[in-house]
Amino acid sequence: MKLKASALTIAGSDPSGGAGIQADLKTFHQAGVYGMSVLTLVTVQNTRRVERVEVLSPELIEAQLSAVLEDILPGAAKTGALGGAEAIRAVAKAARLFSFPLIVDPVMISKHGAPLMAHDALQIFIQELLPLAYLVTPNLHEAEMLSGLPYRGKNSLRGMAEKISDLGPRRVLIKGGHREGDAEDYLYESGSEIFYPAPRIQTVHTHGTGCTASAAITAGLALGLDLHDAMTAAKEYVTAAIRSAPGLGGGSGPVNHWAVYSAGKAPKTV
Repeated sequence: MKLKASALTIAGSDPSGGAGIQADLKTFHQAGVYGMSVLTLVTVQNTRRVERVEVLSPELIEAQLSAVLEDILPGAAKTGALGGAEAIRAVAKAARLFSFPLIVDPVMISKHGAPLMAHDALQIFIQELLPLAYLVTPNLHEAEMLSGLPYRGKNSLRGMAEKISDLGPRRVLIKGGHREGDAEDYLYESGSEIFYPAPRIQTVHTHGTGCTASAAITAGLALGLDLHDAMTAAKEYVTAAIRSAPGLGGGSGPVNHWAVYSAGKAPKTV
């Protein structure tokens, strides 16, 4: 496969390989995109539990970003777990100079319930990083935290997205994995709403789906797709990856990052 583009992930490490930096790089590779990474934190975890989280120093994060960006400019970048306020400030400082789209995945809690964003870091995240996002991709819990509104069914998604958009990002994707019924993602963009449907697959092996989804969107943008085609390709990829999960580990196992990634056509705006 000839690599057509490059993408950057700024995120934490999952030594079990299902989420974080590891999932992002696997997703980039499967999309035919050259992947680069800046590490923000190290976790001690597997498919059953998270035992420890260590955030890297802001100086080390800044140094990694500087080294990458002075040499290979990505077509798009994404953030994942950032940890603390100073780490967020370090990423935001660099992101203010980005000439490429930044996808912000507001990773706050791990699949196992471990906090991946310090409580005092949320306001820094909202004030300094969120306004720099080309697209923000919260799950339902994160959308409630950012909007300050409870989820009260499908009709409440617009209000939540509008509140988040008021914080800076024009485009808000509320992922459907934590909602009841089909796993339907909801995109709000400048007053327009688009739904990306997919069947809900009954499985415990969904570790890293949020990271994988945002990485797949980032890869699509790096390849030159518009947002809606990138979204469609990502949704199809993640659905296939969940459906064909290898069943590894004794807990919530990883998805199949070898699933086929292909650019699709966008659904109609409603």
